[in-house]
Amino acid sequence: MKHSDDSLTGVSGAIDSPLARELADLTSRRKILTAEAPPLPAFTRILTVSNQKGGVGKTTTTVNLAAALARLGARVLVIDLDPQGNASTALGIDHLDGVPGIYNVLIEGAKLSDVIVASPEEGEIFCAPSNPDLAGAEIELMPVDRREYILRTAIHTLLTDSATPYHYVFIDCPPSLGLLTLNAFVAAREVLIPIQCEYYALEGLSQLLKTIGLVVDNGYNPHLRVSTILLTMFDARTRLANEVAEDVRNHFPDLVLSAVIPRAVRVSEAPSYGQTVVSYDATSVGAISYIEAAVEIAQRGAVNAQQGAQ
Repeated sequence: MKHSDDSLTGVSGAIDSPLARELADLTSRRKILTAEAPPLPAFTRILTVSNQKGGVGKTTTTVNLAAALARLGARVLVIDLDPQGNASTALGIDHLDGVPGIYNVLIEGAKLSDVIVASPEEGEIFCAPSNPDLAGAEIELMPVDRREYILRTAIHTLLTDSATPYHYVFIDCPPSLGLLTLNAFVAAREVLIPIQCEYYALEGLSQLLKTIGLVVDNGYNPHLRVSTILLTMFDARTRLANEVAEDVRNHFPDLVLSAVIPRAVRVSEAPSYGQTVVSYDATSVGAISYIEAAVEIAQRGAVNAQQGAQ
């Protein structure tokens, strides 16, 4: 009888273990995969994803939010302004030397519609790819008149001429505050900032916010605002990650999403297969987290639109 009691205790202990609770939580969260999709925006939302600090999950956030929204029924465009071209790679888009891309739009005056390529990802997701020439674009832009407005004009022309509207445009910036990033700020209405839950999480953020303020105050784009902060690389097991998350939420209570992106193997693996984690393993904790974030972004946008209409 004692042996039987011990067995029952062991089973009970296993059920109450942290791993079991984590699995049960993930199972519950997976219901979002079959839940009703959030509302689509009435007007195209243009979001620049930026953080001058490298390694914060900026490109990963860009492509996975785009893929999640496309999976939820939105028509999404990703503009890869980073010369490294990682967003293009993650979306399965060729960006080798000689392939038309966003460089041709910025430097040669090509139409954005002529360089956009459909991604093999699920849903309607498109990409204006990077290419190696983009690395020298900032120098080539220096003598150009109204160089800060080139991307904005290209996007405006695209949206005006498109028979089928885009619901979201995501601009993936390089990890610097140069002319490429300035073009992104001038073109967008919203800035989305990924912040990693590690040491020096807020490092450089004040400079980024100062730059955004200058863009607004100097009249380059008076409508630009930081709309969203997303916590990335979160490890709930560490005190540091929880302290950083609390610190960021205290600083920016109205901007930080409830959804948090964890450190996850699938998120790291997906780009090597030319996929987002949302298509690579839609039931993984990383994919579910990005889908939750995408739903929250969509819902916040719908609320803001309703408030603006009142």
